[in-house]
Amino acid sequence: MKFSELIEAAKPLSIDDGADKNGTDPEIKSVHYRAQDVRPGGLFVAIAGHAADGHDFIDTAIKKGAVAVVSQRELKSKILNIQVADTRQALADIAADFYGRPSERLTVIGITGTNGKTTTAYLVESILQQAGYVVGVIGTINYRYAGKIFDNPITTPESLDLQRILADMLQAGVTHVVMEASSHAIDLYRIRSCWFDMAVFINLSQDHLDFHGNLESYWASKKRLFTEYLITGPKKDQALAVINCNSVKGKELADNLQVPVIKTGSGPNNTVRAASTQCDLSGIAGEIAAPGGKFDFKSSLVGEHNLENILCAVGVGSALNLSTHDLKSGIDAVVAIPGRLERIDNDTHRYVYVDYAHTPDALENVIRALRAVTADRIICVFGCGGDRDSKKRPLMGEITARLCDLAVVTSDNPRTEEPMSIINQILEGTRKIKRRHYSPAELISGFDEKGYVVEAQRRRAIQLGISVSQTGDTVLIAGKGHETYQILGTSTIAFDDRKEARKALRAVSRK
Repeated sequence: MKFSELIEAAKPLSIDDGADKNGTDPEIKSVHYRAQDVRPGGLFVAIAGHAADGHDFIDTAIKKGAVAVVSQRELKSKILNIQVADTRQALADIAADFYGRPSERLTVIGITGTNGKTTTAYLVESILQQAGYVVGVIGTINYRYAGKIFDNPITTPESLDLQRILADMLQAGVTHVVMEASSHAIDLYRIRSCWFDMAVFINLSQDHLDFHGNLESYWASKKRLFTEYLITGPKKDQALAVINCNSVKGKELADNLQVPVIKTGSGPNNTVRAASTQCDLSGIAGEIAAPGGKFDFKSSLVGEHNLENILCAVGVGSALNLSTHDLKSGIDAVVAIPGRLERIDNDTHRYVYVDYAHTPDALENVIRALRAVTADRIICVFGCGGDRDSKKRPLMGEITARLCDLAVVTSDNPRTEEPMSIINQILEGTRKIKRRHYSPAELISGFDEKGYVVEAQRRRAIQLGISVSQTGDTVLIAGKGHETYQILGTSTIAFDDRKEARKALRAVSRK
């Protein structure tokens, strides 16, 4: 595209030709926000990140072949430059234009909430596939479409990457896109100029306070998907919301929206609701009432919190006027979701699960789900991530001490924090419950009293948790779920809770 065509959406405050030899209207061959990625003929948009500011790398972008730069301040470099009030907003608008506004030709479903986004996305994907649609998914675990799977380093990609992915999906024949919309993505304009047909709200609990500062700001961010993004743009007259009204915040949101709402939950006033449900370690079964009729269902997913995710997914299908056959088939087809109460099969007669629960609410939901269906002991191996919301650490320590028979406190992704410093903050909550403190050596012969133990090395913690379990016990390994790495300092090592659990189970089976 020509430079003049591309910058219209960016609302420039000023344009400086910089006496550049490329002229004032060069052909823009590519767009970039990382200076090291710039190619000859590229447009570089300088955005400020958490660790670095793109404005400090403009000279690098020019040396790489940039023919124009978008910035928030006047440049000393002699290059075609437009200045804007906010380069993140400009990047999103430019990216959408550069890739041909793909979201306008796709049915885009955004899912937000503290917990359950990934599970709900898998369920919606399955329902849509049963209905014969070609589906693309962008989420925490990966992004995928047309039989191809790609790593996704963040839940919702940066706006430029997002628009490129949407354009690739459109070209591959995708009709419907299911996207997890994180609060970071909402606040940092990653989803700006991405037009949604539908938005789903699941729940709200404490998370990301290191970024948002407080729960009120976090809630304000989540609401923007519905009160800002959903009601603007070319789809605003056809947009609607699916809201889990079992959530207090969901009920509040549903009662104050400007778009049509499908309410989901347990109450009789909800558009989509469940009845006669049964939950055990084999899954959830019952009846769902939806606008298209009632149907029986059986899901392999475990726990009441997953029932809420199922109802939200049915709400999406109902909004698209899908048949009860497609809704039922889609739910039944989801056997397991990576790292979400993922069962680790074994021959030791222990129930071992790996789950991504890394917030107080998610951790409590998962433990309560397991407690409701097991009469034996629950052992929980967990930690908290470093360089993230520290206020949730004692809360998670208190939850495990209160609800589990043994809490094995360990490291998660400590990042640049000292692992024992994180653990000590967790223990502030653990000790409030007055459980017995065990040393790893004391647990060699097992345990009778409820208590906790500290093992900072995660591999050894998983081995310890499984080795002290008995036949019939449940072991929950929480926090990292599907992740196949651990971040120690500034290094990333290969680490998979599921693989470590299988190794520990093999050791137990040999005894």
